Amino acid sequence: MLWSAGFAGIFSLLLIDFEALIALVPFPPEVEPPVMTPFLKVLSLVQPAVFLTLAVIAGAFTASKVGLRAPVCEALASGGSWRDGLRGQTIPGLVGAVIGTAGILASVTLIKPLLPPGVAERIAALGDSMPLPTRFLYGGFTEEVLLRWGLMSAIAWAVWRVFARQRDVPPSSCIVAAIVVSALIFGAGHLPLAFFLVPEPSAELVVFVIAANSWFGLVAGWLYWKRGLESAIIAHVATHVLLWSATRAGMYF
Repeated sequence: MLWSAGFAGIFSLLLIDFEALIALVPFPPEVEPPVMTPFLKVLSLVQPAVFLTLAVIAGAFTASKVGLRAPVCEALASGGSWRDGLRGQTIPGLVGAVIGTAGILASVTLIKPLLPPGVAERIAALGDSMPLPTRFLYGGFTEEVLLRWGLMSAIAWAVWRVFARQRDVPPSSCIVAAIVVSALIFGAGHLPLAFFLVPEPSAELVVFVIAANSWFGLVAGWLYWKRGLESAIIAHVATHVLLWSATRAGMYF
């Protein structure tokens, strides 16, 4: 179920206007911009599909061992009610979205005046090239399966087995370490796209990309730990809704 939900997000990448995305890149005059053929678009799904598969396997092996859960999927897999699995996850997820969005908007307010000329406009154009289904499905589902279910669970398990193996269950410090590390990786994972748009990014842009996304990663990691994976998914989807609304209100790029 998690793999299917994650792959729906990967498949939604085909909705991106790649031509518009490539047009945002400031190629030197002597460099011919690449052409995204239908074959290359489909081929671009292979790598994230491989990562998704590895993440699902890693989470299946480690999540339950460190007390992390996906209650809705567990309920459905055991023939139970998805409503029972969702209980206690929706409200925290929505609150987490508000907290995550507030942190991102605060960082935008601080960093936007420091960005080089034209960068803010390029980031705004990038947002326009990303259709809402891709934001919701890839951001909300695929990234949570990759970063929380797969990576965070595996890190928590590894830290437990290396530093606290004498304990029957992992101490909270192992989970907190996994939340922080996976959040930082989540933040840094957005840098390649920033480098794609701005070949020579400023230090301010690098700090913004890592800090804004890591902030949400901390929120999502806490929700996964305390409420369940679906709560983090709800927060991620709702955050994209709020950021889209903030963009229309002139509060975001």
